[in-house]
Amino acid sequence: MMACKKIPLTVSLWILLISLQVSSQTTINTLPRSTPEAQGVSSKGIIDFLDAVKTSKHEFHSFMFLRHGKVIAEGWWGPYSPALKHTLYSLSKSFTSTAIGLAVSEKRLTVEDKVISFFPDQLPDTVSEFLSELRVKDLLSMSVGQAPDPTGSVGSKDTNWVKSFLALPILNKPGTKFLYNSLATYMLSAIVQKVTGQKVIDYLTPRLFKPLGIQGMDWETDPKGINTGGWGLRVKTEDIARFAQMYLQKGKWNGKQILPAAWVEEATSMKIEQAPDAPQSKKDSSDWLQGYCYQFWRSRHHSFRGDGAFGQYALVFPDQDAVIAITSETSDMQGELDLIFQYLLPAMQADKLPVDASAIANLKQKLATLKLPLPSKNDTAFAIPKIAGKTFTLQQNDKHIDKISFGEKDHNYVLTIKMDNSSYPLNFGKDKWAKGTTSRFGPSLVGALKNHFVGLPPSQVAGIYTWKDKNTLEMQLRYIDSPHSEKMIFRFNGNKVSIDYSQSFDFNTKKIVLEGEMN
Repeated sequence: MMACKKIPLTVSLWILLISLQVSSQTTINTLPRSTPEAQGVSSKGIIDFLDAVKTSKHEFHSFMFLRHGKVIAEGWWGPYSPALKHTLYSLSKSFTSTAIGLAVSEKRLTVEDKVISFFPDQLPDTVSEFLSELRVKDLLSMSVGQAPDPTGSVGSKDTNWVKSFLALPILNKPGTKFLYNSLATYMLSAIVQKVTGQKVIDYLTPRLFKPLGIQGMDWETDPKGINTGGWGLRVKTEDIARFAQMYLQKGKWNGKQILPAAWVEEATSMKIEQAPDAPQSKKDSSDWLQGYCYQFWRSRHHSFRGDGAFGQYALVFPDQDAVIAITSETSDMQGELDLIFQYLLPAMQADKLPVDASAIANLKQKLATLKLPLPSKNDTAFAIPKIAGKTFTLQQNDKHIDKISFGEKDHNYVLTIKMDNSSYPLNFGKDKWAKGTTSRFGPSLVGALKNHFVGLPPSQVAGIYTWKDKNTLEMQLRYIDSPHSEKMIFRFNGNKVSIDYSQSFDFNTKKIVLEGEMN
């Protein structure tokens, strides 16, 4: 008689709990959970991926891996957590594309419709030949023909983005040349609002968000109350995974076709090459040269994805029946994809794998204890300067900060920043993150655009401090519903203070020095 391999009790209980979750969660529209090996994935492969992430230059915030429709691994690097929304940046574009697909299915428009037909009262005095030819499908495939991308210039200066977009010259015949153009996606959002009478977020709510069980989402708007379309959507990591899984299932969710399968195929197949003249060696190594679809990218290994700046991913592997959702901050998005292809792709096998109790336990422990590194602690017990209750007036500066003041309670600091006639108290913990909210705008790639953050709730933040020496205080503030953080290093010298300010997405290439004096 063959002996059975004994499985540790804790692992057995964990597997039992997962199986109970699977049976109960399906009734409340929560993604079912499973173990990697049960879905043909090596736990060790996922562990190797997490170890590689830890030693890489990439800062991951969350990760969710689905195989055969079940979550087999999920983790959040503290202070990020499952309940937090996360700025999607251009991953928002794939949701806007979905809204167009739904509007097409409801016969509210077609992709062949001319863009000018939706905005007869917003047209320039002279409509050029190329503008008259511009179709919805050219917006979808980033082949408008404008150059350069007008998003920054229009969004930061004008209040009527539709009119400004239509007034821009079109240099190339629409549909013939790729140029990444976030304002083109904004125009798709404006078209949806024009033909439905609803903002994209409201139009999608009963058609996409509610069926998928997505709640609490929000989306920035332009000065006219139109969702920005190409950026500005915030949802949770599991919501990204649901969205990607729905596309993997060709528009079907819980047995119901919520997006036509024909649209899914159309939206995720290549429409235009990004750089047709690029050498084949470059095409073979770049996931930005595999072809662009309708606000989705083709990727290597027969995959496709929605993605956003700094590494926000909804990655779909049809051949492997798998989905990977990621939020992060990185200066090298290709590098993140390379890690997935190097470690997670080969971990997927066609059939179930034998239970690997040790690897399952190790993976569970790793996923449960993920966290971003804290500032290094002091090697010596420095005497903390008496800064509590002190206020410093700053010289005129690019950050528009007028004054800063310090409070202290239970070894935590409260830094109050006074700017633009408002005061923003921020909490910073000692040796651990102090969480809170703030209405102060955090760092953002699109922070210069008009109406940025208008209508959104206060930001979720987490702060931590450390004394580097007896006169140098470092404070780090993470905006944990975005990819970004900011660091302030205070150098005290008598009644004066010098502050080195930096934001994370500059990746140590830029620093602002602020000077101030105690009141």
